[in-house]
Amino acid sequence: QVQLAESGGGSVHAGGSLKLSCTVSGLPFAEYCLGWFRQVPGMERELGAIAGIDDDSITYADSVKGRFTISQDNAKKTVYLQMNSLKPEDSGMYYCAQALTYVLKNARLRPNEYNYWGQGTQVTVST
Repeated sequence: QVQLAESGGGSVHAGGSLKLSCTVSGLPFAEYCLGWFRQVPGMERELGAIAGIDDDSITYADSVKGRFTISQDNAKKTVYLQMNSLKPEDSGMYYCAQALTYVLKNARLRPNEYNYWGQGTQVTVST
């Protein structure tokens, strides 16, 4: 059974930090691209791209460059998202995802490139 399990969400004040984790089971870890996305509050069908990682190649959305860092630990089958200098607009449900086929670097921020998704972890940033 394929499972992606996110954790690490919570409530912080603006300027604070959180580190999200996503542990993958039931499929080869990181054989292809892993990504993080945010569901925009109030827009249930829209997923905002955060970052995608394929081995050492990383792509970030412009809105998080310099503040967020995606990384992976193959031994632990876990992908991380370190979030610093958080802003209220970073609030939302964060999802990790894994693709089952190769994803071009310029396509890693597209949700429809990913095949498996976690259930999400909530991040709330207050002023």
